[in-house]
Amino acid sequence: MRTKTDNPPPYEEALHHPKCANDAQQPPPSYSAGPGMGCGPPGYWSQAGMWAAPAFSPSGMPTTIPTLSAGLPAPNPGEMEDFLRTQWESTSVRHAFIRKVYLILAAQLTITFSVVAVFTFVDSVRLFVVKYPGIYWASFVVYFMVYCVLVCCKEPRRRFPWNLVLLGIFTIALSYMCGTISSYYDTKAVFLAMGITAVVCVTVTAFCFQTKVDFTSCGGLLCVAAILLMIIGIVTAVVLAFQYVPWLHMLYAAIGAIIYTLFLVYNTQLLIGNRELALSPEEYIYGALSLYIDIVHIFLFLLQVSGAATE
Repeated sequence: MRTKTDNPPPYEEALHHPKCANDAQQPPPSYSAGPGMGCGPPGYWSQAGMWAAPAFSPSGMPTTIPTLSAGLPAPNPGEMEDFLRTQWESTSVRHAFIRKVYLILAAQLTITFSVVAVFTFVDSVRLFVVKYPGIYWASFVVYFMVYCVLVCCKEPRRRFPWNLVLLGIFTIALSYMCGTISSYYDTKAVFLAMGITAVVCVTVTAFCFQTKVDFTSCGGLLCVAAILLMIIGIVTAVVLAFQYVPWLHMLYAAIGAIIYTLFLVYNTQLLIGNRELALSPEEYIYGALSLYIDIVHIFLFLLQVSGAATE
């Protein structure tokens, strides 16, 4: 509520009789009046009246300056150093994990392709494999049993590395299977499949390390693709038994190579991390196993395609 006496004087009276003329000529000693701020009752712009406002002190600066981070505690330098140290340690652990996986994978691929080369170039070994096919089925049984043990059982926490021993047995069994299959194809088809497999693996690895697309969220889609591949394989086996549609075998091999390339992308991103899903640094055996199986199956499917093309 304001009374009538509190109303400002008319414009003509204020023009001829300025009420605050004397006050405007004598500003307070510690304050320089700005334009339009010279009027007011005596003592209005004094130091007592000026510093009586909240958040001001006689030093001439506000006691608190509101910012966007008002109400949040200031970061502690020690906590920030601990956070950066933790991030660096986790990155170094992940890099050591990736190096370990790829070293194991390189040893596995060296053994496998060495066995394939022996079975391809040495005629006596090739004839032995063709003459005794039971060894192939025995290696297939060993391959399947060891694979189930490595996937289903947890890594034993013992001094002796049983998991590495099982992985070595698995690698030898699968290498013998690959060599047996390669012995039925021409040398030119084997080398062509090996070259295309190497190009595909290098391209997929470089793509996974550079892309921002997350393929680890497509596990369900890959599972459906694997089931579809199994159904196509059964249909292909039945059709080829009656010698219908001879090119269907080549189509099945091409589809299988594409699906296992997608599996290679998925497992590589699980290995790298920084995605929706990632492998633990303790699962280096599983990481090497999954990549090794993907690469070998890509080679076998491409071998079927190149073998059919060369024929």
